[in-house]
Amino acid sequence: MVIPSAYLPNYRRARAIDEQMASNYISHTLIGDPQADSLVEGLSSYPPETAARLVRKGMNDPSNATLREAPSILRDFFESISPPSWVNQSEFMPGIRMFHRNSRLIIAGMVGGSLVEGFTTNISKSFFITGRLRSQGLRRLQQNNRHMMEIFLPGGLERFGDGWKLSVRIRLMHAQVRMLLNNSDDWNSDAWGTPISAAHLGFALSAFSARLLKHLKALGGVFSAEESKSFLQVWRYAGFLMGVPSSILYKGESDALKLFEVGAACEPPIGVEGIAMSHCLVNSAPLFVGATDRPARRKLARYVYLISRSLIGRSLADELRYPRASTLGVLAWFRTQTRFHRALARWCPRFAVHTNLTDFIGLMDVSAYDEKGIDYSMPHHEYAERSGKW
Repeated sequence: MVIPSAYLPNYRRARAIDEQMASNYISHTLIGDPQADSLVEGLSSYPPETAARLVRKGMNDPSNATLREAPSILRDFFESISPPSWVNQSEFMPGIRMFHRNSRLIIAGMVGGSLVEGFTTNISKSFFITGRLRSQGLRRLQQNNRHMMEIFLPGGLERFGDGWKLSVRIRLMHAQVRMLLNNSDDWNSDAWGTPISAAHLGFALSAFSARLLKHLKALGGVFSAEESKSFLQVWRYAGFLMGVPSSILYKGESDALKLFEVGAACEPPIGVEGIAMSHCLVNSAPLFVGATDRPARRKLARYVYLISRSLIGRSLADELRYPRASTLGVLAWFRTQTRFHRALARWCPRFAVHTNLTDFIGLMDVSAYDEKGIDYSMPHHEYAERSGKW
């Protein structure tokens, strides 16, 4: 098997955990998304405005009559995205209810835990080169939150739901960036494999789902076995729509956690890109809640560092060069506050209504909404600042 050189040092360690899964993970570092990659290559011959218009038509009305002017590769792409046999939309509701009941904690667990863990692998090189956490960092994170919120709305993952559209949009954006990086002198394929590889997408998905459940519980979230299973199924279908191949798409919680463990063991030591990525994520958190005053931002960022260090563990936090700090009692105190708010909501219905409304509005406030609706414009340069808003 061809192994990108950056992965050679840790491959043996990962094989000791699970030989077959480690081999599978490494093989997927060389795989992108053949179908989506072919589509964006075919659309590259069109003017950007035309390509975006054709994709929008495919999203909103995939009938052949509407797409007569489009290349057959676009029609075939949308016709191929049919739900797998394991998808049952009615099973999503317990996970959806759990998400909104715990949305405040989920955002905290995502920003302080799952995003850091999922995006500080070698996938961080893609973000670092493109500058999506440099020139458009806050927007990129708001887009992440918008996608998560939409897939956890009732009907969001049905064919014309915004969660479905945003998931497929992410798939196409990944393919476009993959094409740009493959044609760039900045990307070292021999060392790093394929940009935004199937391995990294599968790994990130396990971080956003099974690992997020771990973080949610650590922060005081309460959910049943049925709700956690449903939550994982929502993310699994979203991952399928985002182009994660079935060969590395988790089947259940234990499978996702093992993939996370083995994938993390396979990954090269964290480089400057991963370190920069983690600090961008943490320092963007105050902007999410509208903290624009510099002292207030610094104070909140210090607290986010503390929560994040508690969630991801001392070893990874030190590797990411987090500020040194004791985490003794941090999560215990956070859980105590969570239990207090939960008890208050149970005994005071007005407080519960106010809290639920505030949490939902807060979720919208940290999400990216454009006046003209979902934007299907694609970057035309590997550097985000040269591609405009996307």
